[in-house]
Amino acid sequence: MKKWLLLALTLLPSLAFAGDKLDTGDTAWMMMSAALVLLMTPAGLALFYGGMTRSKNVLNTYAMVFMAFMVAFVAWIVAGYSVAFGTASSASVQTVMGGFGNMFLSGINWNDLSGTYPTYVFVVFQGTFAAITVAIASGAVIERMKFSTWLVFTAIWTIVVYGPVTHMVWGGDGALLFDAGALDFAGGTVVHMNGGLAGLVLAILVGKRKGHAKVAMKPMSVMLTALGGALLWFGWFGFNGGSAFGANSVAGLAYLTTTLAPAAAAITWVAIEYMVYKKATLLGGVSGLVAGLVAITPAAGFVDVSGALIVGIVGAVIGFFGVAVLKKKLGYDDSLDAFGIHFLAGLWGALATGVLAVNDQDLLWDGPLKATGDRMGQFMVQLESVVVVGLFTLVGTVVVYYIASALTGGGRVSEETEEIGLDEVTHGEKVMNI
Repeated sequence: MKKWLLLALTLLPSLAFAGDKLDTGDTAWMMMSAALVLLMTPAGLALFYGGMTRSKNVLNTYAMVFMAFMVAFVAWIVAGYSVAFGTASSASVQTVMGGFGNMFLSGINWNDLSGTYPTYVFVVFQGTFAAITVAIASGAVIERMKFSTWLVFTAIWTIVVYGPVTHMVWGGDGALLFDAGALDFAGGTVVHMNGGLAGLVLAILVGKRKGHAKVAMKPMSVMLTALGGALLWFGWFGFNGGSAFGANSVAGLAYLTTTLAPAAAAITWVAIEYMVYKKATLLGGVSGLVAGLVAITPAAGFVDVSGALIVGIVGAVIGFFGVAVLKKKLGYDDSLDAFGIHFLAGLWGALATGVLAVNDQDLLWDGPLKATGDRMGQFMVQLESVVVVGLFTLVGTVVVYYIASALTGGGRVSEETEEIGLDEVTHGEKVMNI
């Protein structure tokens, strides 16, 4: 009798899902994927950005990325998830946003499923995407944006800009770009274009750093940046592999492309560097790695080996152009190249998906290529998606910045604070107390 009672108690949690299609393998994979993507922000991106910053601002850089995750995830639970994946009260609103019916996850129970795994796991997984997107933007305004303004901006932007963009691309039937058949496997438009363009807008609105293009601004530690890049790559397997939403063959394809494209991109960036500067730098190799990761993200589950190689190689070329040529030519101060790498490589990846996606009914989600084999039609849908996301992010970021700036008494630190360093003035800390 005791034996059967113990067995019943052991099985009780699983019986709560009786009649549903819970898959423990998919659940385990999605939980692991969420943990991997979480690692990308307060560890990977924070170290990646921190190492490229001057020593007097490295803790502030880390804090901006670290706290962006914390604030964005809370905002995601409060309203971001509802705006992104909820159902609006009218069809016209549903084209752009999901409404506020699921604020604080209202209406979602602990044992609800999203496909073959718990909805709460989906909420966490997508929340890590929201957090890293806004954290990417911080790289463009490092060393001169007020910490308080940044935190307020993060909270509002996650709901007002990230939520609707996510909904339009991934929000299901009735959502503008989803209905058009746009393909974005893991966030080329939603994450990288969105975060990278927001960074450029902020950089222009906040203004250039004192001494920009006149004073040498050497990175504190390339080793920290390299470590951060390695952690980003590690986490990216959850980012792209988890976007298959299960432990399946598509996740395996995403694993392969997420390894191949960034490897090819790193080689390409270093080769270009050597041809141009006669130096092969570690910073260049890591920058190429990230450019390749960004570029393959929207295409990871749609392209084959040859497609992954092309996406990675061209992504590195475009990223190098953005960092070494475009930024200097246009004169904007994108501190850590959020726009040059994330927006431009993400833009390339989103468009390349329409050109290079394999015409396989088991891989494609939707769109003209899947429906009729119309590749040009798919490319035009991809073009529409990058234009819509770009315009929405541009306007939304401007509005949110001015709101955050008004609430915090201006968005930029004083000249004195900038001169001394944000670590000491804002946080009362130094990276090394010697």
